[in-house]
Amino acid sequence: MRVLGVDPGLTRCGLGVVDGGGGRQVSCVAVDVVRSPADVPIERRLLMIGAVVEEWIERHRPDVVAIERVFSQQNVRTVMGTAQASGVVALLAARAGLPVAFHTPS
Repeated sequence: MRVLGVDPGLTRCGLGVVDGGGGRQVSCVAVDVVRSPADVPIERRLLMIGAVVEEWIERHRPDVVAIERVFSQQNVRTVMGTAQASGVVALLAARAGLPVAFHTPS
């Protein structure tokens, strides 16, 4: 099974692809961070993140997308940006016909 894992964020959105399952050892396929400058309008930043995520879905062909769930933080702007980035990733996964699992950080 191939999993695209996403640590969503507006300034830095972490991406990772791993292979594993069926008793096999998990192996890292690729990792990267998508960065978007704070001085760029929000809609452009989301487009930047979306373009890279879409490219990763096409290139790495994951079986599922795992997204870190947004959790309560003191800074509402940070929470909103993280939630918006998470929504873009979930939308792109759904568009590609991939199941999405949200996971709470521990």
